[in-house]
Amino acid sequence: MTNHKTERALVIGDGSWGTALAIILAKNNVPTTLWSAFPEQSADLEKHRENRPFLPGIKLPDNLAFSADPQAACQSADLIVSVVPTQFLRSVALRFEQFLGDSVPIISATKGLEIETMKSPTSILLDVLGKRDIGVLTGPSHAEEVALGKPASVVAASESIDLANKAQEAFNCPSLRVYTSTDRSGAELAAALKNVIALAAGISDGLELGDNAKAALLTRGMVEMARYGKAHGADSSTFFGLAGFGDLVTTACSQHSRNRAVGERIGRGETLEQVLDSMKMVAEGVWTTQALFGPQSELLEKTNLPIAEQVYSILFNSKDPREAVFDLMTRAPTGEMDSLVEELS
Repeated sequence: MTNHKTERALVIGDGSWGTALAIILAKNNVPTTLWSAFPEQSADLEKHRENRPFLPGIKLPDNLAFSADPQAACQSADLIVSVVPTQFLRSVALRFEQFLGDSVPIISATKGLEIETMKSPTSILLDVLGKRDIGVLTGPSHAEEVALGKPASVVAASESIDLANKAQEAFNCPSLRVYTSTDRSGAELAAALKNVIALAAGISDGLELGDNAKAALLTRGMVEMARYGKAHGADSSTFFGLAGFGDLVTTACSQHSRNRAVGERIGRGETLEQVLDSMKMVAEGVWTTQALFGPQSELLEKTNLPIAEQVYSILFNSKDPREAVFDLMTRAPTGEMDSLVEELS
């Protein structure tokens, strides 16, 4: 791939982030179709030029097209942007399998791990749609702010630098600065793991543990993210960039963050079932936590993840959050940087 200009883009997934990215592409004069899994929702988008369930009050560009037909949506697209929640991604990708040419590149903007397989979104897409250039677009980027044109920065990461550059050219604009990277694995793992730490930050907020506790939690959480990434083939430095540190700060501190909000409600005494039953949108960190310690976890190298382990125990084993805090605080004392340089180098 040498041509970086996108002639026509297809965004698969009409949630808040998929819609925000479609807005950016359309405003950059990239002919773009936003695909919805539900024909009635696609018709509503077309009629009202507004994503009323997920981005109410934000007008959609006049040059943005809509479709619920996979075959029609794929026609002439030379860049696919996948923004489907991880646990539904495999089934959605199967709907496009026979219509998507094997040379069309894909950018994934999904953050998570598949529970049954522990596979990342790009791995799922490659499983279903076959080998092709693939990358991720990730970073601190709440959909509500991006759709309103507030400044943000993200990273486009792919082993194919041509695809990273293509995504950069398609999305870069005065309100969204796009950097490139060749560490797709690191960027994708960072995007998934930061949601687990954001859940912990929300629990800390719900327990009203204060700023000192939250600062310590985020700092040590960053270490866990980088440690896990390095153990599974990623470049540890990626975790200290936009995909890791940047996204963690936003997700753990913002009132827009679904993962932080879920954690906060659990810290205040609600059960996970109660919280999820009341939500319209997906909090990917819940399922990433389950994947990390789920049925496939024994297949991966064990990594020291004390914060993530406590989040799992709170969410899925009904552990009292205050007991989890006590257990974290009373572990055997160590030096702050003991073995860390060796682990991350």
